[in-house]
Amino acid sequence: MSLSKKGRDRVLVLVKALPHVGQRHGETVCCAGVTMEGEWRRQYPIHFRRLQNQFARWQWIEYDWIPPGLDDRRRESRRVQEDTIKPGTIMPERERSEFLNPILTGSTAEAAAKGMSLTLIRPKKTLFRAKAKSEKQLAAERQAYERAASQTSFLDPDLRALNPCPFAFHFDWSDADGKLHKATCDDWETAAMFYRREKKVGTKEALADMEITFNERYPTKGMAFAMGTHSRRQDQWLLVGVLRLNHLSQTSLAL
Repeated sequence: MSLSKKGRDRVLVLVKALPHVGQRHGETVCCAGVTMEGEWRRQYPIHFRRLQNQFARWQWIEYDWIPPGLDDRRRESRRVQEDTIKPGTIMPERERSEFLNPILTGSTAEAAAKGMSLTLIRPKKTLFRAKAKSEKQLAAERQAYERAASQTSFLDPDLRALNPCPFAFHFDWSDADGKLHKATCDDWETAAMFYRREKKVGTKEALADMEITFNERYPTKGMAFAMGTHSRRQDQWLLVGVLRLNHLSQTSLAL
């Protein structure tokens, strides 16, 4: 992609990864979605908690972009001009599966062979589990978030440091080729689910409910994994989104 190129995208948001703290951009969120034509777009870096026009999964957004620079050569990546983000409508649930079914791949190997760095997969034989983080790990994450908040306090003095989730969430799963995978979930929506349920029923019940959700409800009704490559290790695929996506009936597939 030419560094002089720029443009405007309209994208259906599918991914909001956990906030990450880096030396160059502070606290940012990697987002991703697909255009009306089914082409993937990665939006980075997004200072999501400072955005005036925040957006949700399944929401259409428009924005101006420029190329990300030589440090990110992934073809789907766009450097978003944050002040141009314009949130739009939410895609109804009844439309989602039919819209996304054409871009599903069977595995990350298939996606990589096509030169893709983002893909959507229906996992098979999934097992969700939560693992408590160590005090050392939590302390390191807390310090990073506090440092990022202090660095941006002059832009938003009310921006508080994030409190890291005390659990890491993992999925064991297999792809269409039968290959087994183990993935740490980097999906912000999954961590938010834990916090919402913990507030209502406590930690133990929240985790038990999440196990039912991801081991029974989602697989039965329909689930998809959004997978993306690491910016510096592009042969490493990360689980960046867990989506409830209805299975399409044979009648729908035949239309």
